[in-house]
Amino acid sequence: MPLKILGLNHNTAPVEIREQVVFAGDEIGAALNRVRDLDGVDEAVLLSTCNRTEFYVMSDDAGKDQLNSWLHDARNLDQEFADSLFHLNGDEAIRHIFRVACGLDSMVLGETQILGQLKDAFRDAEGAGTVGGQLSRLFQHTFSVAKKVRTDTEIGSSPVSVASAAVSLAQQFFAGFQKRTAVLVGAGVTIELVAKHLVGKGIGRLFVANRNLDRARNLAGQFGGFALPLSELEGTLPEADILISSTASADPVVTLAQMQAAVKARKRRPIFAVDIAVPRDIEPEVADLDDVYLYTIDDLDKVIVEGQGNREAAAVDAHKILDDEIQRYLSIQRSMQVAPVITSLRDHCDSIRDDVLEQARRRLAQGADGDEVLEYATAALMKKILHSPSVRLRQAGEASDDEVVRIARELFGLHNND
Repeated sequence: MPLKILGLNHNTAPVEIREQVVFAGDEIGAALNRVRDLDGVDEAVLLSTCNRTEFYVMSDDAGKDQLNSWLHDARNLDQEFADSLFHLNGDEAIRHIFRVACGLDSMVLGETQILGQLKDAFRDAEGAGTVGGQLSRLFQHTFSVAKKVRTDTEIGSSPVSVASAAVSLAQQFFAGFQKRTAVLVGAGVTIELVAKHLVGKGIGRLFVANRNLDRARNLAGQFGGFALPLSELEGTLPEADILISSTASADPVVTLAQMQAAVKARKRRPIFAVDIAVPRDIEPEVADLDDVYLYTIDDLDKVIVEGQGNREAAAVDAHKILDDEIQRYLSIQRSMQVAPVITSLRDHCDSIRDDVLEQARRRLAQGADGDEVLEYATAALMKKILHSPSVRLRQAGEASDDEVVRIARELFGLHNND
């Protein structure tokens, strides 16, 4: 079955729609098994990040349609969502997964985190038992292509990230960070990068709030900050000049009521806030509060584009590599498709050879002349091997099927003497 991709990402849908179809934790395995059980779907991998939810499936058209219907029903989605979905097949689907792995389809051009996320998605599918030979070969080739692009181009140079973009936007808001307090919510890779950039810019104080206090302590300790459990976040919000949140929570961790109280306590001192999470960590209504300036991950796009111009030339080189690798992968796939035919042809000829050889040995045992036996064996071998092709060619001639005749000439290296 061919590769098909169904999904949405930051290019086709805003955060308000993307957050409706995020899969995390145990949801991933359950979704994979449900998709693989759909008629017409043989294999499945699910990639779900803050910027994209994409299903990579080996499926026929009926299976793709069933996947589309299942996703709509599973998440109770409306027409606006349907308009944000994209479908890719065959070569276009292969190009897309290569682009994703290389960071060429990312909000941050050339970012490296997506490759790790794609590898995690593949391991999740392996654990769920929803990948077979076709997707395994595709993903291994995809990882190899990503490595080649990283090695042979400058796509990963001059790093720009969502974290650095958030801090860059904060710099445009505040003249300096020395007298500012930052409150970070979460303790994952993105928040760690945010903390690193803030400290590099001389932030005055740093708080890290997380549901797991040990993780908050470990992260805060790296940067001379203070750790607190998520349950104490409300009491610390009035301290926040800068609030940046990135957790995996399915529900908001910063509510409108909490921010209203913080604004009141700050006596109109502004709060700059960035919600990097999908689903969003900060209730959207917070954006309507006076003195709170709330940005989502989609708002960082302009900052990111300004900072990655020097990667555009590298992207051109990367796409040239992708063109070559797509053709190489397709050639490998086509070779694998014809391999069983070659094996069957060899087995068929071996069977004929064994039969003729047995008859030749029997004649020799009966005292027949050696040259006579050789004549018999070679003639019998040729006759048996060419019988079916000869019959098919006669039928093609009678039906004026010139294509079969042409292929036969090409297959057997015959010259056309007409």
